[in-house]
Amino acid sequence: MTTDADVVLAGVAAGKAPIGLEDVPELMSRVDSKYIVTAAAFVRLAAELGDRFAVLRIGGRRQFRYTSTYFDTPDLLTFQQHRQDRRRRFKLRTRTYLDGGGQWLELKLSGARGSTDKRRIPYDDAPAQTLTTKAMDFVSDTLISELRLRAPDTLGPVLSTDYKRVTLVDRTGMARLTCDTGLFFRNAERVAPARRDLVLLESKSADGKAVVDRVLRRMGVRAVSMSKYCIAIAALHDRPANRWRPVLRRYLA
Repeated sequence: MTTDADVVLAGVAAGKAPIGLEDVPELMSRVDSKYIVTAAAFVRLAAELGDRFAVLRIGGRRQFRYTSTYFDTPDLLTFQQHRQDRRRRFKLRTRTYLDGGGQWLELKLSGARGSTDKRRIPYDDAPAQTLTTKAMDFVSDTLISELRLRAPDTLGPVLSTDYKRVTLVDRTGMARLTCDTGLFFRNAERVAPARRDLVLLESKSADGKAVVDRVLRRMGVRAVSMSKYCIAIAALHDRPANRWRPVLRRYLA
Protein backbone atom coordinates (compact mmCIF):
# COMPACT_ATOMS: atom_id res chain seq x y z
CA MET A 1 0.00 0.00 0.00
CA THR A 2 1.37 3.44 -0.96
CA THR A 3 2.08 5.80 1.94
CA ASP A 4 0.25 9.11 1.56
CA ALA A 5 2.82 11.81 2.25
CA ASP A 6 0.04 14.33 3.02
CA VAL A 7 -0.97 12.28 6.04
CA VAL A 8 2.63 11.77 7.17
CA LEU A 9 3.41 15.49 7.00
CA ALA A 10 0.28 16.38 8.92
CA GLY A 11 1.37 14.00 11.68
CA VAL A 12 4.91 15.38 11.84
CA ALA A 13 3.60 18.96 11.85
CA ALA A 14 1.24 18.18 14.72
CA GLY A 15 4.19 17.06 16.84
CA LYS A 16 6.32 20.18 16.34
CA ALA A 17 6.19 23.33 18.45
CA PRO A 18 4.41 26.13 16.54
CA ILE A 19 5.82 29.46 15.39
CA GLY A 20 3.83 32.44 14.14
CA LEU A 21 4.31 34.10 10.76
CA GLU A 22 5.54 37.28 12.44
CA ASP A 23 8.53 35.34 13.79
CA VAL A 24 9.57 33.80 10.46
CA PRO A 25 12.39 35.62 8.59
CA GLU A 26 11.55 36.69 5.04
CA LEU A 27 14.74 35.36 3.37
CA MET A 28 13.73 37.04 0.10
CA SER A 29 17.37 36.80 -1.05
CA ARG A 30 18.60 33.28 -0.41
CA VAL A 31 20.09 30.04 -1.70
CA ASP A 32 17.58 27.24 -2.37
CA SER A 33 18.36 23.53 -2.48
CA LYS A 34 15.68 21.05 -3.55
CA TYR A 35 15.30 17.40 -2.56
CA ILE A 36 12.79 14.64 -3.27
CA VAL A 37 12.36 12.16 -0.42
CA THR A 38 10.01 9.37 0.54
CA ALA A 39 7.55 9.86 3.37
CA ALA A 40 9.64 7.52 5.53
CA ALA A 41 12.81 9.52 4.87
CA PHE A 42 10.99 12.70 5.80
CA VAL A 43 9.98 11.21 9.16
CA ARG A 44 13.63 10.36 9.83
CA LEU A 45 14.72 13.88 8.81
CA ALA A 46 12.19 15.49 11.14
CA ALA A 47 13.45 13.32 14.00
CA GLU A 48 17.07 14.29 13.25
CA LEU A 49 16.17 17.99 13.28
CA GLY A 50 14.50 17.57 16.67
CA ASP A 51 13.42 20.65 18.61
CA ARG A 52 15.65 23.00 16.64
CA PHE A 53 12.86 23.42 14.07
CA ALA A 54 9.34 24.68 14.74
CA VAL A 55 6.35 24.47 12.41
CA LEU A 56 4.66 27.52 10.92
CA ARG A 57 1.13 27.91 12.30
CA ILE A 58 -1.39 30.43 11.02
CA GLY A 59 -4.94 30.59 12.32
CA GLY A 60 -4.63 27.16 13.90
CA ARG A 61 -3.43 25.53 10.67
CA ARG A 62 -0.05 23.88 10.13
CA GLN A 63 -0.58 22.61 6.57
CA PHE A 64 -1.63 25.04 3.84
CA ARG A 65 -2.98 24.84 0.30
CA TYR A 66 -1.29 26.90 -2.40
CA THR A 67 -2.06 27.57 -6.05
CA SER A 68 0.27 29.42 -8.41
CA THR A 69 -0.26 30.66 -11.96
CA TYR A 70 2.87 31.12 -14.07
CA PHE A 71 3.25 33.62 -16.89
CA ASP A 72 5.42 33.33 -19.98
CA THR A 73 5.56 34.40 -23.61
CA PRO A 74 3.93 32.33 -26.39
CA ASP A 75 7.36 30.89 -27.25
CA LEU A 76 8.10 30.19 -23.55
CA LEU A 77 10.97 32.65 -23.17
CA THR A 78 11.43 32.24 -19.41
CA PHE A 79 11.41 28.44 -19.74
CA GLN A 80 14.07 28.59 -22.46
CA GLN A 81 16.22 30.94 -20.39
CA HIS A 82 16.08 28.53 -17.46
CA ARG A 83 16.74 25.47 -19.63
CA GLN A 84 19.78 27.19 -21.12
CA ASP A 85 20.92 28.21 -17.62
CA ARG A 86 21.10 31.89 -18.53
CA ARG A 87 22.80 33.98 -15.88
CA ARG A 88 20.14 36.70 -16.07
CA ARG A 89 16.67 35.18 -15.98
CA PHE A 90 13.37 35.42 -14.18
CA LYS A 91 10.08 33.68 -13.48
CA LEU A 92 6.76 35.41 -12.95
CA ARG A 93 3.74 34.04 -11.11
CA THR A 94 0.78 34.83 -8.95
CA ARG A 95 0.57 32.85 -5.74
CA THR A 96 -2.67 32.39 -3.85
CA TYR A 97 -2.72 31.19 -0.24
CA LEU A 98 -6.03 29.32 -0.18
CA ASP A 99 -6.09 28.98 3.61
CA GLY A 100 -5.36 32.62 4.35
CA GLY A 101 -2.51 34.94 3.42
CA GLY A 102 -4.01 36.55 0.36
CA GLN A 103 -2.65 36.65 -3.16
CA TRP A 104 0.68 38.00 -4.39
CA LEU A 105 2.42 38.72 -7.67
CA GLU A 106 5.94 37.32 -7.38
CA LEU A 107 8.97 37.90 -9.56
CA LYS A 108 11.87 35.49 -8.96
CA LEU A 109 15.24 36.69 -10.22
CA SER A 110 18.35 34.59 -10.71
CA GLY A 111 21.33 35.85 -8.74
CA ALA A 112 25.04 35.37 -8.36
CA ARG A 113 26.36 32.06 -7.03
CA GLY A 114 23.00 30.33 -7.36
CA SER A 115 21.09 32.71 -5.11
CA THR A 116 17.43 33.56 -5.60
CA ASP A 117 16.02 37.05 -5.15
CA LYS A 118 12.23 37.26 -4.87
CA ARG A 119 10.26 40.48 -5.20
CA ARG A 120 6.51 40.62 -4.72
CA ILE A 121 3.52 42.92 -4.39
CA PRO A 122 0.01 42.30 -2.99
CA TYR A 123 -2.36 41.17 -5.73
CA ASP A 124 -5.70 40.61 -4.03
CA ASP A 125 -7.53 43.09 -6.26
CA ALA A 126 -6.93 41.25 -9.57
CA PRO A 127 -7.69 37.81 -11.03
CA ALA A 128 -4.78 35.39 -10.58
CA GLN A 129 -4.67 34.67 -14.33
CA THR A 130 -4.25 38.29 -15.45
CA LEU A 131 -1.51 40.91 -15.45
CA THR A 132 -2.75 44.41 -14.74
CA THR A 133 -1.05 47.64 -15.82
CA LYS A 134 0.24 48.01 -12.25
CA ALA A 135 1.63 44.47 -12.40
CA MET A 136 3.45 45.09 -15.68
CA ASP A 137 4.89 48.34 -14.34
CA PHE A 138 6.24 46.41 -11.34
CA VAL A 139 7.72 43.71 -13.60
CA SER A 140 9.25 46.20 -16.04
CA ASP A 141 10.77 48.40 -13.36
CA THR A 142 12.21 45.45 -11.42
CA LEU A 143 13.72 43.71 -14.45
CA ILE A 144 15.36 46.92 -15.68
CA SER A 145 16.75 47.91 -12.29
CA GLU A 146 17.89 44.46 -11.15
CA LEU A 147 18.79 42.52 -14.31
CA ARG A 148 18.89 45.21 -16.99
CA LEU A 149 16.35 43.23 -18.95
CA ARG A 150 13.38 44.57 -20.84
CA ALA A 151 10.10 42.93 -19.88
CA PRO A 152 8.43 40.99 -22.74
CA ASP A 153 5.24 42.55 -24.09
CA THR A 154 3.46 39.21 -24.57
CA LEU A 155 3.42 37.68 -21.09
CA GLY A 156 0.33 35.59 -20.40
CA PRO A 157 -0.81 32.68 -18.21
CA VAL A 158 0.70 29.35 -19.21
CA LEU A 159 -0.05 26.85 -16.42
CA SER A 160 -0.92 26.47 -12.75
CA THR A 161 0.39 24.37 -9.88
CA ASP A 162 -1.51 23.20 -6.80
CA TYR A 163 -0.08 21.60 -3.67
CA LYS A 164 -0.08 21.47 0.12
CA ARG A 165 2.80 22.83 2.18
CA VAL A 166 4.21 22.45 5.67
CA THR A 167 6.96 24.93 6.59
CA LEU A 168 9.58 24.12 9.23
CA VAL A 169 11.52 27.08 10.62
CA ASP A 170 14.99 27.00 12.16
CA ARG A 171 14.65 28.64 15.57
CA THR A 172 17.97 30.46 14.99
CA GLY A 173 16.20 32.41 12.22
CA MET A 174 18.83 31.46 9.64
CA ALA A 175 16.90 28.96 7.53
CA ARG A 176 13.60 27.27 6.80
CA LEU A 177 12.39 24.15 5.05
CA THR A 178 9.25 23.98 2.91
CA CYS A 179 7.70 20.54 2.45
CA ASP A 180 5.27 20.10 -0.45
CA THR A 181 2.90 17.21 -1.13
CA GLY A 182 -0.06 16.50 -3.38
CA LEU A 183 1.43 18.54 -6.20
CA PHE A 184 -0.13 18.60 -9.62
CA PHE A 185 0.38 20.74 -12.70
CA ARG A 186 -2.41 21.80 -15.03
CA ASN A 187 -3.13 23.85 -18.11
CA ALA A 188 -6.25 24.15 -20.26
CA GLU A 189 -5.75 20.69 -21.80
CA ARG A 190 -3.86 18.46 -19.40
CA VAL A 191 -3.13 17.60 -15.77
CA ALA A 192 0.10 15.99 -14.52
CA PRO A 193 0.10 14.80 -10.88
CA ALA A 194 3.12 14.03 -8.74
CA ARG A 195 3.46 10.77 -6.81
CA ARG A 196 1.58 10.98 -3.52
CA ASP A 197 4.22 9.05 -1.56
CA LEU A 198 6.98 11.62 -2.18
CA VAL A 199 7.78 14.95 -0.56
CA LEU A 200 9.40 17.86 -2.36
CA LEU A 201 11.70 19.71 0.04
CA GLU A 202 13.19 23.16 -0.46
CA SER A 203 15.90 24.16 1.97
CA LYS A 204 16.17 27.96 2.06
CA SER A 205 19.04 29.74 3.75
CA ALA A 206 21.22 32.79 3.32
CA ASP A 207 24.35 30.81 2.41
CA GLY A 208 23.09 27.40 1.27
CA LYS A 209 24.69 25.65 4.25
CA ALA A 210 21.69 24.98 6.47
CA VAL A 211 21.62 22.16 9.01
CA VAL A 212 18.90 20.51 6.88
CA ASP A 213 21.34 20.17 3.99
CA ARG A 214 23.96 18.57 6.23
CA VAL A 215 21.49 16.09 7.72
CA LEU A 216 20.17 15.08 4.30
CA ARG A 217 23.72 14.49 3.05
CA ARG A 218 24.35 12.21 6.02
CA MET A 219 21.19 10.33 5.10
CA GLY A 220 22.54 9.85 1.56
CA VAL A 221 20.02 12.25 -0.01
CA ARG A 222 21.40 14.54 -2.69
CA ALA A 223 19.95 17.78 -4.01
CA VAL A 224 18.17 17.63 -7.35
CA SER A 225 18.06 20.10 -10.21
CA MET A 226 14.45 21.06 -10.71
CA SER A 227 12.00 23.91 -11.01
CA LYS A 228 8.27 23.38 -10.55
CA TYR A 229 7.60 25.57 -13.56
CA CYS A 230 10.13 23.94 -15.86
CA ILE A 231 9.06 20.42 -14.85
CA ALA A 232 5.46 21.41 -15.55
CA ILE A 233 6.30 22.81 -18.97
CA ALA A 234 8.21 19.65 -19.90
CA ALA A 235 5.30 17.48 -18.74
CA LEU A 236 2.38 19.50 -20.12
CA HIS A 237 3.91 20.97 -23.26
CA ASP A 238 6.17 18.06 -24.26
CA ARG A 239 9.28 20.23 -24.20
CA PRO A 240 12.81 18.79 -23.80
CA ALA A 241 13.43 18.03 -20.13
CA ASN A 242 17.24 17.82 -20.38
CA ARG A 243 18.73 17.75 -16.87
CA TRP A 244 15.26 17.48 -15.31
CA ARG A 245 14.45 14.13 -16.96
CA PRO A 246 15.47 12.01 -13.91
CA VAL A 247 13.17 14.08 -11.71
CA LEU A 248 10.31 13.77 -14.20
CA ARG A 249 10.66 10.01 -14.29
CA ARG A 250 10.80 9.64 -10.52
CA TYR A 251 8.51 12.37 -9.29
CA LEU A 252 5.49 12.35 -11.60
CA ALA A 253 2.83 9.68 -11.23
